[in-house]
Amino acid sequence: MTDTTDRPSPGQDGPSEAATMLKGPTGAGTSPETRGRTTIADGVVAKIAGTAAREVPGIHSLGAGMTRAIGAVREHVPGGGTSGVTRGVKVEVGEREAAVDIDVVVEYGFSVVDVAAEVRVNVISAVERMTGLDVVEVNLVVDDVNLPDDEEGAEPAEGRVQ
Repeated sequence: MTDTTDRPSPGQDGPSEAATMLKGPTGAGTSPETRGRTTIADGVVAKIAGTAAREVPGIHSLGAGMTRAIGAVREHVPGGGTSGVTRGVKVEVGEREAAVDIDVVVEYGFSVVDVAAEVRVNVISAVERMTGLDVVEVNLVVDDVNLPDDEEGAEPAEGRVQ
């Protein structure tokens, strides 16, 4: 979990004045945004990053092969776990920064490089906008490519010999 404080205003140099103000006196005479601390759990950042990554066209799913298989089983067991929003997402959250690692499966036909770039942009903007943390990196591992005939429930192709 991490503690975040207000980030310095644009144009501030040196140590953050906002961080310094948070250590000062509290009470009725101080501005409301400096009274108290906000703590953001790692799981919150992971949910935001996972949701943002899934919004990108060309992403089939998140998580490595075994992770996806175990997650699919857990979702079908009553009380087995969450909806899988954070499956394939690992985060490291500090006081003011976060790093994100995501395992993805890309749809066949999409440019892996373009999808990866779009995931980075979407994840960074969502996490920074919603938490105020600076995202220092978003690392992607493209674990698989989903082919159209890989879909569950797809009928097997007819053989040449009958």
